Amino acid sequence: MTDYPILIAGGGIGGLAAAAGLAQKGFRSVVVEQAPELGEIGAGIQIGPNAFHCFDYLGVGEHMRGEAVYIDALRLMDAKSGDDITQIPLGEDFRAHFKNPYAVIHRADLHKVLLDACEASPLVDIRTDHRVTGYAQDGATTTLLIDGHDDIVGRALIGAEGLNSPIRGQMVGDGPARISGHTTYRSVIPTEQMPEDLRWNAATLWAGPKCHIVHYPLKGGKVYNLVVTYHRDVNEAIAGRPVTREEVMQGFEHIAPRAQQIIQHGDNWKMWVLCDRDPISNWVDGKVALLGDAAHPMLQYFAQGACMAMEDAVCLSHCFENFDTVETALQEYQQMRLVRTARVQMSSRLIGEFIYHPDDAQAAVRNAVMQEKSPEDWCHELDWLYGSNGIEN
Repeated sequence: MTDYPILIAGGGIGGLAAAAGLAQKGFRSVVVEQAPELGEIGAGIQIGPNAFHCFDYLGVGEHMRGEAVYIDALRLMDAKSGDDITQIPLGEDFRAHFKNPYAVIHRADLHKVLLDACEASPLVDIRTDHRVTGYAQDGATTTLLIDGHDDIVGRALIGAEGLNSPIRGQMVGDGPARISGHTTYRSVIPTEQMPEDLRWNAATLWAGPKCHIVHYPLKGGKVYNLVVTYHRDVNEAIAGRPVTREEVMQGFEHIAPRAQQIIQHGDNWKMWVLCDRDPISNWVDGKVALLGDAAHPMLQYFAQGACMAMEDAVCLSHCFENFDTVETALQEYQQMRLVRTARVQMSSRLIGEFIYHPDDAQAAVRNAVMQEKSPEDWCHELDWLYGSNGIEN
């Protein structure tokens, strides 16, 4: 059985992290991706200290630190009044507490660092233009079924193809993802196009009734990432559709002019409708397991989707090293990751409702509670999420 590689369906951040982690432990893998070439769409993402714990383990920590932008604070603003609510400083005390920084990075840059690591490893075989249709098992091996190509036989299979994973569809059969109705618009603009008085070196969130705006610098401060979200109750899953600035502005008439101008300065907006799934208790079928968004897709509000996928990858490689059989390794991987990832899934929904989007009395309570917290309070509240135990438990 050791002659067979571990198969990984999906060449995104989670799939490449899994391949890199397995290579660190001496395991061969074959990564298949349906796109004709590997790459990442989207724009910036936030990466907490728990992501840097993973980067170090995966052997890409130095490269990732060179690509990241280190912001000074997480800044929460009241979009309706335009006032500051609170800040979480991300300087020396924060880094010392969590033993790693908080940063932002372009998704494509993060993906490329992982891709370069995989391409440099003789243990990782990457195959593009391979569309996965399902899998089969015979007790000794697992077979990845590919449309238009020969099927691939391996010792195990990891489904990391994201929200609409065919591997999950066969294993779990829970149908289409849950459409939240929350619509997100994304833009990346040159820094000189950003209002000068808002060029903060911070990940800034303007929280308003049924809406929020996020902005932060990328590419060494050369550009700003803009993310605008509104509850439009859309019932269709949409990804990357170009839209006009006028469409983005709809629903933001009630927020402070200072926050509105962020939208007015945006350009080439694209639209996504956010989707997730309810947590499940079984990601494993014999020699097949799910990873990342295929296992636990979550809303963006905790900025942890990519981080959780990389934690999965680290945990998975530990389990393959420490347990004799594939089945035992995968069951242990599931056991170690289940509660933590479900907590982040559920917390992401709650944050969207009670932190990002409340109005009136609920917003007043949010502001009062968050203003009472000191930087030390925030560190202790976030220990469960950003601490290094995430890649072990």
